[in-house]
Amino acid sequence: MAIFDLFSKRQKKLRGDVPDVYSYDDLPQELRTQIVHIWLDTLGHADNDVSGNVKKLYSFIVNTLCREYGVFTLTDTKKHGGRDFIGELVDFFLKEPNIERALDAVELSFKFIDKFTRQWDYLRRHDANNRANDAIEELNGRFKEHGVGYQFVDGEIIRIDSELIHSEVVKPALRLLNQRKYAGAQQEFLKAHEHYRHGNAKEALNECLKSLESLMKSICDKRGWAYGGNATAKNLIKACIDNELIPLFWQQNFTSLRSLLESSVPTGRNKLGGHGQGTTTIAVPDHIVAYMLHMTASALVFLGEAEAALP
Repeated sequence: MAIFDLFSKRQKKLRGDVPDVYSYDDLPQELRTQIVHIWLDTLGHADNDVSGNVKKLYSFIVNTLCREYGVFTLTDTKKHGGRDFIGELVDFFLKEPNIERALDAVELSFKFIDKFTRQWDYLRRHDANNRANDAIEELNGRFKEHGVGYQFVDGEIIRIDSELIHSEVVKPALRLLNQRKYAGAQQEFLKAHEHYRHGNAKEALNECLKSLESLMKSICDKRGWAYGGNATAKNLIKACIDNELIPLFWQQNFTSLRSLLESSVPTGRNKLGGHGQGTTTIAVPDHIVAYMLHMTASALVFLGEAEAALP
């Protein structure tokens, strides 16, 4: 369903009562309720469960969360008669104080919206595919509207720090990686974002480097370029440059290109997350991790598009 620009919203904008920075530790009650509305519209509800698919899907979501959390039910609400999976999920989501668990419910439910509700026989809707797209678009619009710094992209909830960087750098990187030949790099890049969302800074940096190395290795393997015994970032970058992945005349004009590639993602990972930290604990600030994620995304797009432009 479209997001309406109501009078009250326009007045808030005029007064400046809108979030100008993203928050990550709160899901406002209004946002949670709006997400429940999206569930009922797209996943369905008891009244339109003609074939029993709706109950099965809500049951699977609830039971998956229960199993992962090591509990038998998501809420302690007393039930009369059979188990109401829709009510249990909604009740849990509206009341859950732990934002990461609340986002678990969002991510898992939207994975199913993205995968299963597109099929005609789920609710026998001829516009099922459009409804799924609209649901994901509305979710991301609601996140943005409430100033909550998350988006659902490629089946994952990822944290974003800048709408511009997300649109111009991260999304193009994910689009580029959404090819079978780059499956490994895509998985590692999404893992980096997942670690970032959970505050696992060093793990995020490790996945950044692995993603960059995987992309370059895929390019070298596809083109038959040798990169030595060890597929390290340094060897892979050398192979890409030696085989003119970047045209020679650009290399001559940008003499620092190799230095930039060699010293950006690999060095950040090596110094902050790749080796033992000794007696002093190394704390990696969030803004450094965000910078590395964005730098990785830029490098992935640059190298992927350069390969696509080769004859």
